[in-house]
Amino acid sequence: MSLLARIDQPADLRGLSHPELVRLAGEIRDFLIRHVAATGGHLGPNLGVVELTLALHRVFDSPRDRLLWDVGHQAYVHKIVTGRAGEFTGLRQRGGLSGYPSREESAHDHIEHSHASAALSYADGMAKAAQFAGEADRHIVAVVGDGALTGGLAWEALNNIAEAPGRPVVIVVNDNGRSYAPTVGGLARHLAALRAHAGYERLAGWGKQALGGAGTPGRALHRTLHAAKEGIKEGLRAGLGEDHAEAVTPHSLFGALGLQYIGPVDGHDITALEAALERAKAHGAPAVVHCITRKGLGYAPAEQDEEDHLHGIGTIDPRTGRPLRPAGLTWSAAFGRELVELADTHPEVVAITAAMPGSVGLNDFAARYPARFFDVGIAEQHAVASAAGMAMAGLHPVIALYGTFLNRALDQVLMDLALHRLGATLVLDRSGVTGDDGPSHNGLWDLAMLQAVPGLRIAAPRDARTLREQLRQAVSVTDAPTVLRYPRGAVGPEIPAAGRAGAVDVLREAAPGTDPVLLIAVGTTAAVALEAAGLCAGRGVEVTVVDPRWVKPLPGELPALAAGHALVVTVEDGLRTGGVGTAVVQALQEAGVRTPVRVLGVADGFPRQATRAEILTEAGLTARAVADTVIQAAAQVAAAASPGGPRTASGFER
Repeated sequence: MSLLARIDQPADLRGLSHPELVRLAGEIRDFLIRHVAATGGHLGPNLGVVELTLALHRVFDSPRDRLLWDVGHQAYVHKIVTGRAGEFTGLRQRGGLSGYPSREESAHDHIEHSHASAALSYADGMAKAAQFAGEADRHIVAVVGDGALTGGLAWEALNNIAEAPGRPVVIVVNDNGRSYAPTVGGLARHLAALRAHAGYERLAGWGKQALGGAGTPGRALHRTLHAAKEGIKEGLRAGLGEDHAEAVTPHSLFGALGLQYIGPVDGHDITALEAALERAKAHGAPAVVHCITRKGLGYAPAEQDEEDHLHGIGTIDPRTGRPLRPAGLTWSAAFGRELVELADTHPEVVAITAAMPGSVGLNDFAARYPARFFDVGIAEQHAVASAAGMAMAGLHPVIALYGTFLNRALDQVLMDLALHRLGATLVLDRSGVTGDDGPSHNGLWDLAMLQAVPGLRIAAPRDARTLREQLRQAVSVTDAPTVLRYPRGAVGPEIPAAGRAGAVDVLREAAPGTDPVLLIAVGTTAAVALEAAGLCAGRGVEVTVVDPRWVKPLPGELPALAAGHALVVTVEDGLRTGGVGTAVVQALQEAGVRTPVRVLGVADGFPRQATRAEILTEAGLTARAVADTVIQAAAQVAAAASPGGPRTASGFER
């Protein structure tokens, strides 16, 4: 019987011997590779925290001691040892195991969302609550990656944690030198100095032991080397100052904040990990345990993957690590190619990413124009505010983020870019419904939130050609921020326009002599709208399909188009409330156009974990569902227009 089959709860780990723990770690890695290869998910981060998770659950008493996983994509091992191994066949699937901690799944999970750098704030709040309740024996343990420590929120929390020495908070820094990409900035250099110093001291200790055992000549050689080492330190201090001398004798930044610093510790040595965690637990005040881990450890394809060590994968062949279903040309890749070509002729264009160059399509740009590429770490607020400074100095920054992470930088978009009327372009990858990464990774809020930003302009391309055109248009704007947004996944076939009405693309014209419906499609919903129009025509309802291309501000031609139709239906893969449909209603009302409007989109709330297709189906955004809505609404309008028919008001919503 495997050891893993005997683990149903954390207490089952405590009776295992060291050889059994090593064997269990191997079984867990085999389990992860097998299951994540079949479902997709975050493989590399979890392979890197196997021993760390086992040590945490042996030292601390979860769920009384609260283990908080920052980001949470490295919590698969935690799920396994807390009784959920049998559910991994449904990982990241509808109704199945979440790819992140989930309060609905287990009392051992405490944080629902999957945005980085927040766990320390939760830990501070929980520690304050425990102190208030007199629970001095309850430990709050936050596992935070070195990449997440590049986020400003983490340092706001550290500042507060350090001010209260009586609160038992243990901060475990899982230092693998990466977030998605390698960790950048001064923090990365500081952690590297701590790692290097630890390695140097281990080597120095070995030298003292080895040379000391070599008699008088060996001891003399050791004294000479030791004196040389001290001379180097003093020389650096005298010639370069204390800051540069830290490369040889680093002082922990955490210690300077008043936090007990323990480490660095080998994050794959369970005995060393347990000793460090026990020391932090006994300290009785905030402590940092600095663990050095290797992302993807134990799986050769992950270890050899230079880009992100198979951080997040689709389904793969577990023997080779290669995708089973290649995606074709993705939106991210299409954007990246066009940005490189655009930069060739626009020297003012620079690119910014928040720790995700490969994920948002910027690897080629970074390789071609390294001096014009800036990875700011997991710091979306800084990315946008820094872009404002660049724009003030004459550059045109292109900031590529996931749509869901723009939420964190709304203040900077509003007060730093828009207020100053600066030309900068936000490219929102994975906007709209994303699906299987869970509720907090959907990029549903951009169209609603950004409607409130004065002067800002939003483009929603429907295919690769319109993406290229609209990116170039966006970069040409110098007096306002612009936004380009598109979904996750592969780019569909090109959708040509049948005609133009000013700035609006007419994709399908209704047959003449009818009382048609105007279907306004936002971005990639154009394909669904066209298919729905065909279904409606087969049932006797003629539909004109248009793509506004720029959805904020709306093209001035839309009210006149709407006035020539019996009904307007808008379709978007964002929130139904406050998005493009709401803007259409307002535009028609202000123009005095009384054509009724039906708004289709995603209902308020957080869609549960499911595929993008499943969530769109639930939202009524398939071609058949849109066609049914159009036909039903058209019948209601016709009935209202007939003598004695029921009265209806412009602007009703589904």
